[in-house]
Amino acid sequence: MDKIIKISELLSEEMIIDIKSDTKNDALEELLETICKSSKITNPKVFRKAIHNREKLMSTGVGYGIAIPHARDKSVKDFVIALGRKTKGLKYESIDDKPVKLIFMIGASDKQDKDYIRLLSRLFLRLKNQEFVTRVLAAKDPVEIIDIIKTTK
Repeated sequence: MDKIIKISELLSEEMIIDIKSDTKNDALEELLETICKSSKITNPKVFRKAIHNREKLMSTGVGYGIAIPHARDKSVKDFVIALGRKTKGLKYESIDDKPVKLIFMIGASDKQDKDYIRLLSRLFLRLKNQEFVTRVLAAKDPVEIIDIIKTTK
């Protein structure tokens, strides 16, 4: 039986930020700055490039005010997630052309194929829940966001 990957166990308070930037690229840089502090990322430069290359391939703005920039790379030892909030939204070239308010950045090792797909789909399903998204956006701090993620099915 496969182990269930819990987003709440992969996301820590220091990996949650309120994005100050108003452009997609600057917002990605803010999140990269945060996520690269993780010891799970052995080569921040390589990971940064992997995220930008993935974004060039196709925007990770999945609609519903959500973006999930992600990369699998050998510079990552294990799953790492950072979350950026921009309550007023920012232009992100999303598939529905709506501004993005939540950006979940995910890094995974190049060996985590199945779990990586599973994690992305779990996250996407969770983020389609409008009440969940609204609560995360309204949360007063990272502690409350983690709590919302833990308690929402």
